[in-house]
Amino acid sequence: MRALIRAAGPCEIKPERGRTPFQSLVRSIAHQQLTGKAAGTILQRFFALYGEGRFPEPAELLDTPEETLRSVGFSRAKAASLRDIAARTLDGTIPSRRSLAQLPDAAIIERLVQVRGVGRWTVEMFLMFTLGRPDVLPVDDYGVRSGYRIAYGFAELPRPSELAELGRRWAPYRSTAAWYLWRAVDLHRGE
Repeated sequence: MRALIRAAGPCEIKPERGRTPFQSLVRSIAHQQLTGKAAGTILQRFFALYGEGRFPEPAELLDTPEETLRSVGFSRAKAASLRDIAARTLDGTIPSRRSLAQLPDAAIIERLVQVRGVGRWTVEMFLMFTLGRPDVLPVDDYGVRSGYRIAYGFAELPRPSELAELGRRWAPYRSTAAWYLWRAVDLHRGE
């Protein structure tokens, strides 16, 4: 890991503290299985629905017909997920940022995976990049697993359970370790 840190430079995880949980999860759904450019285009069209290119409030999104959401580029499944995020924000399943700050990571994961389209990986990214939690190791993430393989010179990817065990040594800074493992993949590609 020491050589990887030297090669990659300082960790650049910068949490998006200005976004609400609602906004972050909507953006996560928009980006699922798309390039950043495609998701950005869809999000611009989505924001335009609400005047002046702004992010809608949960109630506004919930009142938006599915066909309108689909017309800006969301699939039927993503439109349903967005509407569920809005409903779960309004009913408190997705709490405020301040309320989330009081909860441990495991409780946040358990709560947010109840939302349609939001799985463990999405919540782990939310913990790292929205809430700035320092000790998250997304062991199911292909890039993290691949980065470990590259950084430590193994022929095969570690299983998620193996990586969880190996990653204990990085606690309480596993988010930083994950960032460096993603950089190992980038460096290996020559990026």
